[in-house]
Amino acid sequence: MQLIACSAFYDAESLSDFADVMRIQNATGGIMHYDCLIIDDETLLADSTAEYFNLFGVKTAVVYTASACRTFFREHTAELLLLDINLGDESGFQLCRELREKTKVPILFISARTSDDDKLVAFNIGGDDYIQKPYSLSVLLAKVKAVLKRYGQGRKEAYADSRLHVDFHAREVLVEGRAAKLTPLEFKLLSYLMERENRVISKQELFEKVWEDKFVSDGTLNVHIRKIREAIERIPGRPEYILTVWGDGYKFVGGKE
Repeated sequence: MQLIACSAFYDAESLSDFADVMRIQNATGGIMHYDCLIIDDETLLADSTAEYFNLFGVKTAVVYTASACRTFFREHTAELLLLDINLGDESGFQLCRELREKTKVPILFISARTSDDDKLVAFNIGGDDYIQKPYSLSVLLAKVKAVLKRYGQGRKEAYADSRLHVDFHAREVLVEGRAAKLTPLEFKLLSYLMERENRVISKQELFEKVWEDKFVSDGTLNVHIRKIREAIERIPGRPEYILTVWGDGYKFVGGKE
């Protein structure tokens, strides 16, 4: 599995990001879903916070730069972010603005900066809370658990009918009891459609929300839809789950008996 697109040339920052994310890959062995991602260049504090959270059942990963955060989200997911303002490669404010264009997950700023102006900026760009360093691990854990509980209410954990079962957290797809093989991108695409069951999703929305790129070709999308159909449909050429709405996009139709 590749977490970072390889290039012929690497600078020191790229190698640092690669090592940062490879630490996660080596620890997990594949695609993972996390409760919390810490983005903080204070490595000792970030690692000790993650260790404490994991000890108390909040599955947590750590990256140290904005670049490593972007790499993380190419193949992993997280329900909540703890984001420092002063990152090694760029401002946490800038990263927050970027993330807010792509996700609604809670973003809690953690920073030693005490200015009211910093706090106002954090909230105005989409931050959900501002926690000052040094923080109490037990209090921070309680805050994170409370936010995760609120955020998780009403969200789908899984989809199931008489032949198809999809666990969104475990990232597992079973068809008539057998595991179906999907790539990370195919699973992300299927999940996006399933979580919006019976709603027509335009190709442009899929490009922006799944690929996070406005310039994906129709051909690329069609290939991935075909592969998903081959994995889950009885007859891929006559789909029952993922329907094409000509001129509009696609929709997932569930409730099969």
